[in-house]
Amino acid sequence: MISKQQFDKEIELIIANAIREDVGLGDYSSLSCIPKEAMGKAQLLVKDNGIIAGVEFAQRVFCQLDPTSEVEVYINDGEEVKNGDIVFEVKGSSQLILKAERLVLNAMQRMSAIATKTKTYVALLDGTNTTILDTRKTTPGIRALEKWAVKIGGGENHRFALYDMIMLKDNHIDFAGGITKAIQKTKQYLKENNLDLKIIIEARDLGEVQEILQVEGIHRILLDNFSYEDTRKAVEMIGDKTQTESSGGINEETMRKYAECGVDFISSGALTHSIYNMDLSLKAV
Repeated sequence: MISKQQFDKEIELIIANAIREDVGLGDYSSLSCIPKEAMGKAQLLVKDNGIIAGVEFAQRVFCQLDPTSEVEVYINDGEEVKNGDIVFEVKGSSQLILKAERLVLNAMQRMSAIATKTKTYVALLDGTNTTILDTRKTTPGIRALEKWAVKIGGGENHRFALYDMIMLKDNHIDFAGGITKAIQKTKQYLKENNLDLKIIIEARDLGEVQEILQVEGIHRILLDNFSYEDTRKAVEMIGDKTQTESSGGINEETMRKYAECGVDFISSGALTHSIYNMDLSLKAV
């Protein structure tokens, strides 16, 4: 996984790019009718029910735009909210509060929806030894925010990007000429380039699981689109030789059954690509 320093840099880039995209040459709506010296207050209001996420991100945005701004937080990231709740109050330059408004709302609405869905999935796995993971099926440019939201909701992050873990999927295997060749070439590459990366490899059937088990140094086997029966057989075959992960069309109705097959992880792209934003608003007071 990426370091905290790398993650913080990603957040800084997201803020800078979002402000560039939204403000451009200037927020002329505010500049035209709000005096530069005007000070104001605004509250983040909840119009929905779920798990709030993005409070810390909002604080970073306000601080970057106006280091003198003050944010009083009433409800923290990861806590339940309901319609009518006030999450925080920000005090500072009226122009800069308005400049930050859309970025804060866009981010928090999406992050809160992801955190809420993740919390639901975590609850479905309660009592099992299975952990829910996100994927790289994220919105381009704001992956760090979406993966942050998964953590806030109680889930765990898979690899952040292509550079922090080796993951050999079906196309890698086919292009490389098969499972064994793909693994051998990968290990040689890591050695030649002095890289220390964990290797996850996808199996499409029990035969491929057996082939993977003939090679040492695999961190996790990904059981892709396996039936319940084959998942149980695969987990038994693998034992404690590697970690196990299930993926492929797993949803709220099937997730618990896959967990009961004994896999260590279930990865779900739906955590980030199939959510409806939480209804929030930022209102002057």
